[in-house]
Amino acid sequence: MTSRTQSDSDERAVSPVIGVILMVAITVILAAVIGTFVLGLGDQLGDTAPQATFTVDGNDSSVINVTKTGGQTLDTSDLTLSVDGERASNSVNAGDWQTGERKSLNYGSFASPSGEAVVRIIHDPSGNAIYEQTYDFS
Repeated sequence: MTSRTQSDSDERAVSPVIGVILMVAITVILAAVIGTFVLGLGDQLGDTAPQATFTVDGNDSSVINVTKTGGQTLDTSDLTLSVDGERASNSVNAGDWQTGERKSLNYGSFASPSGEAVVRIIHDPSGNAIYEQTYDFS
């Protein structure tokens, strides 16, 4: 009989240990979630770039012609053109950019590139490039 009582006491000791571990885990998770929102990191999670596809149709002396071929409608006031890492000011005409619509993106605020250059359309609120392609300006 003594051996049976001893094994029961060993089994009962496991329950409080598991309970303490679970309470510590819940406390750590709650602290992390609350800390994230208190520090303002939760607000940044919603700033994601919209999804869209484009094709470059050609270029003139200071303008790149780009057609939006798919994705969400874009507010062009949130977009900036970048050529080889240099951002063009006032590069995109105002208004919404619908699928199938062609826009002329102005890069005349800096020297015209020659040869190949990386062209990006940047979504300013998120800071992400929604289009990137190497284009030959020659």
